[in-house]
Amino acid sequence: MYLKKILGGFLVLVSFLATAQNEIVVNTDLGKETISKDIYGHFSEHLGHCIYGGYWVGEDSNIPNTNGIRNDVVDALKEIAIPNLRWPGGCFADEYHWMDGIGSRDERPTMINTHWGGVTEDNSFGTHEFLELCSQLDCEPVICGNLGSGTPQEMSQWVEYLNSGNVSPMTDLRKANGREEPWGVKYWGVGNESWGCGGNMTAQFYADNMRRFSTFTKNYGENRLYKVACGPNVDDYNWMETLMKNGNPGGSFQGISLHYYTVCHTWRQKGSATQFDEKEYFTTMDKTLFMDELLRNHITIMDKYDPRNRVGLIVDEWGNWHDVEPGTNPGFLYQQNTLRDAMVASVNLDLFNKYCRRVKMANIAQTVNVLQAMILTQDGEMVKTPSYYVFKMYKVHHDATLLPSDVTCDNYTYEEESVPAISTTASKAADGKIHITLSNLDPHNSKEVLCEMRGTDKLSFVTGSIVTGDKINSYNDFGKKEEVSLKDFKDVKVNGNSLTVKMPAKSIVMIELN
Repeated sequence: MYLKKILGGFLVLVSFLATAQNEIVVNTDLGKETISKDIYGHFSEHLGHCIYGGYWVGEDSNIPNTNGIRNDVVDALKEIAIPNLRWPGGCFADEYHWMDGIGSRDERPTMINTHWGGVTEDNSFGTHEFLELCSQLDCEPVICGNLGSGTPQEMSQWVEYLNSGNVSPMTDLRKANGREEPWGVKYWGVGNESWGCGGNMTAQFYADNMRRFSTFTKNYGENRLYKVACGPNVDDYNWMETLMKNGNPGGSFQGISLHYYTVCHTWRQKGSATQFDEKEYFTTMDKTLFMDELLRNHITIMDKYDPRNRVGLIVDEWGNWHDVEPGTNPGFLYQQNTLRDAMVASVNLDLFNKYCRRVKMANIAQTVNVLQAMILTQDGEMVKTPSYYVFKMYKVHHDATLLPSDVTCDNYTYEEESVPAISTTASKAADGKIHITLSNLDPHNSKEVLCEMRGTDKLSFVTGSIVTGDKINSYNDFGKKEEVSLKDFKDVKVNGNSLTVKMPAKSIVMIELN
């Protein structure tokens, strides 16, 4: 009997220690920073079938549309509360001349899309169509101007065309094209990837040009431009240092971009979007977590030159980049989207939330039919991807107060390498509700997570949801039942100011508390 008691106590202790390996301490009364809803932004380029067939089908299409824009796609994106949309590129932006995309569509000149497939761009989707799309989505437009092959005059006149209410040639041209009132577009990119496809510039050469172009992009009326300078590619810390030191931060630009794509193998051979093994799954998780180091190091440089936090870090291209689907145009970047991509989305969003003092906007690449898309279309059909459901789940963090959290968790280990198994964000909404999102990256083992909610006496569970699938490469496709979606989740126990969450393997969970 005595031995049984000792053994029983030992088993209780072992159970406690196992549970304690996954513990999150959330300080519910110490939140200061706001998670900008713009972190949940999107990016759509003239690339493949993102625009044409993705959003735009034209007024005469048999596919239900409003003013040429697909109703099903708009409805789906409104469901995830898309806050902003970046356009027209991407690499395409620095060869795009905006005046080719206004006026009567049958009189617009064509061009060759040299970056993406060498196809003919007929410019039927231009400035007015884009801003009509943003109006239907009820989201902020983010326009990337042409610094690479354009001129300061061209960019200046585009801003005037969009925003001026004065008597002027650009205002008159806008009115002649059917738009009486200015749109008042706030967000403006001053070039894209100027270190690469946007001009192959040095950091100092770009800084000088950016200041020049920025000088001629004016404010009109009460609208104040938020100009985003082209920031570094991945870990080019010299580029960030040069721009923050010599680019007139806060004056010439209010935001600076960062681009980082998760590539499992190499740029030449990235790996399949759906046919991958656990080694490739682990490598993808490991590489996407590199975003934490990138954000931390770039923010340290920004803090050095901008201690007042005037300039936002804008991660306006991020996501998984796989090989294109077999049989599709290599220049169209059409890839499927699995539970692995959903995990990458949740991890990155958690990191942007974590650094929301600096990260003020992010734009996943890309919204429809390209790279890590929210939506896939095929003629009149539409599919919502696993990544879509993560963005739907994470709506609870839009403009909420970040709650500081400390995480102690197991590692997910593959062979001799490890990454933290748990990723999380905790926030408090304006109505006082607390939301916790948790991702279990381990594809084999469930996790019991103890959450201690400091600063509050008692909590009650309101609701929960989960994104998961049978396999790490589960995905949604045309003509079959969804394999990954958003479902109810109730495996939560609340005791006073703490709760225990039992997470299945390879899952993403949201908990709402009063």
